[in-house]
Amino acid sequence: MTDDAAQDDQPDFYSRVYEVALHIPYGRVTTYGAIARSMGHPNSARVVGYALNAPPPFLDVPCHRVVNRIGFLSGGWHFGHPDVMRDKLRAEGVPFVDDYQVDLKRVMWEPWAVGSAAADEVGDLEQIPLFEDG
Repeated sequence: MTDDAAQDDQPDFYSRVYEVALHIPYGRVTTYGAIARSMGHPNSARVVGYALNAPPPFLDVPCHRVVNRIGFLSGGWHFGHPDVMRDKLRAEGVPFVDDYQVDLKRVMWEPWAVGSAAADEVGDLEQIPLFEDG
């Protein structure tokens, strides 16, 4: 699915993004691309970002736990300034390798991992074999 195709299916796609993001454990992060891949749409990381820029307030989605593919706080301006996102993550004990880059090797959460709540909840367990090779 391309970014355009994901946007055509926006309400359902956004709902699934929120469902996955709601399962990111405290003190861990994931990436826009990992969420997109776990949903079966590996080319839709940008649309995941669009969704996380405007979640319904009543859901309380932990958007601060989603970073770009290298761990950079690319969504930091959503919070007014990247410092706010960084402070939220630091309060959860997330380690950083630079001022605005988390240590993905230590805290990356993979939504498709066997036994992860997000994979079970969104019914994407069939996607797991696609990612076992790395």
